[in-house]
Amino acid sequence: MSATSAVADVIAAFNQRGFEFVGKTSDGWFRLHGQLTPPQAEKGSPCEVQLDPKFFELPRIRLLEIPPELPAAVPHLGADGGLCYLAKSTVVLDIYDPVGQSLACLQRAAFVFGQIVKGEMVEDLAEEFFAYWHGLPCFLDMQGEDLGRQNCIVAQANESPLWFITNNEGRTTEKLKSLGYEVTGKTLLTYRVKTGVQPRPLTSHWPPETVGDILVWQSTLDPRCRRKIHERIKEGERKKANGVLIVIESPFMTYGFAVLYDRQRLVKKSKLSDRRDLSYGLKVMPISMVRIDDRYLAQRNTPNSKTLAGKNLAVVGCGTIGGYLSDMLVKAGAGTYGGKLTLVDFDCLLPQNIGRHRLGFPDLLSNKAEAMAKELKRLAPGAEIRALPVDVRQAQLGELDLLIDATGEESLGHWLCGHYLLPTPTLSVWIEGPGTAVRALLRTNVSGACYRCLWHSNMRGELRSTVNLLPAILAGHGCEGLYVPFPASVSVQAASLGAEMTLDWVNGVFSPALRTRLVDRSQQIATPDCDPLLDRECPVCNS
Repeated sequence: MSATSAVADVIAAFNQRGFEFVGKTSDGWFRLHGQLTPPQAEKGSPCEVQLDPKFFELPRIRLLEIPPELPAAVPHLGADGGLCYLAKSTVVLDIYDPVGQSLACLQRAAFVFGQIVKGEMVEDLAEEFFAYWHGLPCFLDMQGEDLGRQNCIVAQANESPLWFITNNEGRTTEKLKSLGYEVTGKTLLTYRVKTGVQPRPLTSHWPPETVGDILVWQSTLDPRCRRKIHERIKEGERKKANGVLIVIESPFMTYGFAVLYDRQRLVKKSKLSDRRDLSYGLKVMPISMVRIDDRYLAQRNTPNSKTLAGKNLAVVGCGTIGGYLSDMLVKAGAGTYGGKLTLVDFDCLLPQNIGRHRLGFPDLLSNKAEAMAKELKRLAPGAEIRALPVDVRQAQLGELDLLIDATGEESLGHWLCGHYLLPTPTLSVWIEGPGTAVRALLRTNVSGACYRCLWHSNMRGELRSTVNLLPAILAGHGCEGLYVPFPASVSVQAASLGAEMTLDWVNGVFSPALRTRLVDRSQQIATPDCDPLLDRECPVCNS
């Protein structure tokens, strides 16, 4: 079916339901006007349906006249009449059935509209709060639980001011510099308050326009929070500030508003009005909070798990595994909230490394640890990342929460086992053969095997990765030297396994301690994931 005929069929189907074509939108969607009638209702409301000519997007449905009997704020209905009848990510349109799909959307919209008219779905107001809280964006870079007064710094971006709330100006300034923003000397008095109640708009009067409206609204949610808000506004008035920004942290979201003091009005208080609180009449401006703190960035995709924030980690080896792994660790919160990520590698990035390394040509001939730290600081300006461009045998790593060996060098791995003993947990990550499999071993207790223990087991044919012997494939010659060839995808799989086990470790999951991921599907895995015990022949564990 051609696109033209599909559009004609859909418009014809809507014509049969009383809709007529009235033109196109500025972005090329087809506009139809008709009545949106809830199920079992005698009459509907005028509405406009906009159809994507390619039928990839959900139809846009907007009421042309909002029923006057509806409250000021109702769920799923915007101020412009736009109706939210389906969440975009919850449905996939069948592009080969445009008529059926479009009519199904119209039917769903009519059903949702009917529930709105009946006063149902009111609980959805809490989930949709931000749809009703329109305001200027303000970026939130708060770490820790400190309440009370905070700093709000002002930055310039394309000559437009942007607000950034922080409890660490140095950290936030680094983030702003990475964006190319210019930090001005201006600040705004800011207070942070907490509530245990999820916000929802009032259905009787919305949006709030004055401090009095805010206080009435908050008193229906959390009277204690309402008192704290009022106290902060009065405190800003006593400090003779030009304005104050109130940030409200609720269980699942953060929102706020700004108050600009009318100094002339506050000064002209007569004796008769001295007892009246003139702050109630001050205008408020809703503020939409956008979190950019490191905890949010790391935890958003794993909301029910701990991140690596606050941990002291060291990655030994910033080569083909360590480069990708350190990147993943930073995305999981390493180096934030007082934690630190130390990268150790004395080697430089050479042309032959680039094909399977996280770094690229601009870092050619640079020390891997220093170049990787620089790259990670570019990606995560708020993280503390230290580079040690030395041989790990001469490095002073200090106290660690976890030591990660990503060198893939067997002899160095044995040395690390003997030098960094428990109680420091160690994680070894390596690639078997020419990319045949990737493995990782975590040691957290004295009864568990170390990396050297595994070597003894392998010598006896135990705990091997594959049933058949690993193929011995080498490439290179002459001055370049021999090397084991495998693509960058294998390095990424090894790094992913290391990141997985690191996150398991921080969440108290230590088993299985030995994990294998088979890459070469022509091979058969020999050892299921398990918890190997220390080997009786290991000189490290039995010394």
